[in-house]
Amino acid sequence: MDDVLASVQDIFEGQIDFHGQHMAEILSTALLILSGVVAFLAGYIYRDLHLTLWVGLAGTLVTGLAVIPPWPVYNKSPEKWLVSSAGRVGGARVMVDGTKVA
Repeated sequence: MDDVLASVQDIFEGQIDFHGQHMAEILSTALLILSGVVAFLAGYIYRDLHLTLWVGLAGTLVTGLAVIPPWPVYNKSPEKWLVSSAGRVGGARVMVDGTKVA
């Protein structure tokens, strides 16, 4: 049961790495600029402000679907973190004002 809960938690937790964050930021900026330009051109060509707003909204929704979910492409190079020292014998040797804390 714990394995099932762990897999569900991994799905909803949404972990992405630093490179994925950078890629999502660049992608969202590019898609929003592109959808804004397309919306402006569509509205200008057809002389319809209502169409401009709908095309802009559609571009924003597409950008949201591309960037907000934690797609696996955003977690291709996760960082290797240090293992906590709590499990070792003796624990951590942290001194604060001359007193061993942990």
